[in-house]
Order: sequence, then C-alpha cells, then structure tokens
Amino acid sequence: MSAAEANVVGNAYDKYGTKNPIARWLMQGFLDAVSELYVAAEPREVLEVGCGEGRLAAHLVSTRRPDRFVATDLSLERIDPQLDEFIETREASAYELPFERDSFDTVVCCEVLEHLEDPARGLAELARVARRRVLISTPWEPVWRAMNMARGKYWSRLGNTPGHIQHFGRRDLRQLAASQLRLLEMRTPVPWTILLGEPLG
Repeated sequence: MSAAEANVVGNAYDKYGTKNPIARWLMQGFLDAVSELYVAAEPREVLEVGCGEGRLAAHLVSTRRPDRFVATDLSLERIDPQLDEFIETREASAYELPFERDSFDTVVCCEVLEHLEDPARGLAELARVARRRVLISTPWEPVWRAMNMARGKYWSRLGNTPGHIQHFGRRDLRQLAASQLRLLEMRTPVPWTILLGEPLG
C-alpha cells in the first residue's frame, strides 16, 4: 500500500461518535443531507467506497434498506464488529474497484476524495461502476480548517485535518464532479459539500 493510498483509510477523529454537542449537531446535519440524497437516488444495489468503521453504511441501510449493500475500504481492520450482517464488506482501493462496469445503481463515496492523491482518477472509478447515481461529499474548505482552529485543533497544520491532502471549495468539487457526472442535486450542510449526480458515460 502506497503512502497516498494509506491516507484513504482515514484519520483518528471519530466524528460519528463524538460527544461534543456542537459536533454532534453538525454531524446530524451531514447525515440528514446525505440520507435525503441517498433516498432520492432510489437505491437498490449500493456500493460505498471508503466505509471506515461502517457507521455511514449502517445509517443508510437503516434509512432505506436496498436489495444489496457492499461497503469497501483499503483496510477492514476498523469495521465495527456489530455491523449489520446484511452489509457485505470487501477490501478495495478507490482507484481499482473489483467490480464490472455498471455493477451498482448507486455508489456512495463520502469523506474520501480529500484523502486521494488523484481524486479525478478515484471519481472516474466511481462513475465506472455506477449505473445511475453517484453520491459524493467532501469537507467545505477553507471553512473546515477554520472550524478546526476555532476548536483548538491542528494549529500547527493551520487547521488541516491529518490525512487531508486535497482541499475542496464548493466550486472545486462541482468542477471535479462535472468531469464524470451530470449534477442532479447539491446539499451544503456546514461544513460539507454533498453532491448527487449521474455518470456521463
């Protein structure tokens, strides 16, 4: 595994399990927005790329249970042992997904592109395996870093979360998405940008 790929695995901060009431409120806004777009996609066969512990997968399955849900990450060492057995898990790189073209009607990739050395390549791979919809999100920069600094985190890194090697403003993410997707919907819960699109190919 290269250093660039290792970054995809994520960072140590557990934003899904935080006890901070403000952070929990922000996370609820994120989950509500992702769930809304996920339901709008009318998912039946779902792939999540970069699943981490499986928290988002579990949330989405509980929101709307598709016929199949596959969750992938470079390493499955952090997967919650209590994860719903309905959710299939596989180790896979975002750059080389072990699935045929158009394998899933909905592909979800949240909080991953900022960890990729080549996000355009990663997005192209998401679009390759998606038949109908791709749902992506990234932190909204520079607001994300400003909020980190406001809570006293990562001062020596000017608020940059460890593992974030790309920094997407809202226009930046839309421009990247446009290389592979036709934008259908966008949600902007602070401090994220969430897009739903359909593959151009």
